[in-house]
Amino acid sequence: MNVVLWIAQVLLALAFLGAGYDQAVLYTDAGRRMAWVAALPKKLAVALGSLEMLAALGLIVPAWTGVQPWLTPTAALALAVLMAVAVAFHVRRREIPQIAFSTTFGLIAAFVAVGRFFVAPF
Repeated sequence: MNVVLWIAQVLLALAFLGAGYDQAVLYTDAGRRMAWVAALPKKLAVALGSLEMLAALGLIVPAWTGVQPWLTPTAALALAVLMAVAVAFHVRRREIPQIAFSTTFGLIAAFVAVGRFFVAPF
C-alpha cells in the first residue's frame, strides 16, 4: 500500500504543481486556455495557484524528509477539500470536463489523505 500511496502522491504533486504554476505565474495564458481561470479575479487565481503549488510540495517533501510528516496527509486533505469546492464551482458553470477532472483529483487526494492518516502513516 505504501508504494501505491507514493505513486498517487507523486502524480498528484506533479498535476497540482503544473496547474498551480499555470494559474499563479501564467495567469493571462491560462485564462485564454481555460475560461474558468479568466472568470476568477486575478488575485484569487494567483492565490489558489500558489496554494496548489505549496500543497504539491507538501505531498512529497515532509514524507520524503521525515520532517513533520503529518503535513503530507494534511496537504492531501486540503487538496481534496479544494477539489470539492472546484466541483461545485464547475457544476454552477456547467463545465462537464472540469467537473470530471476535479472529481478525479479530489478522489485521489482523499485516497492519499485517508491512506496516510490511517492505513500507512509515516
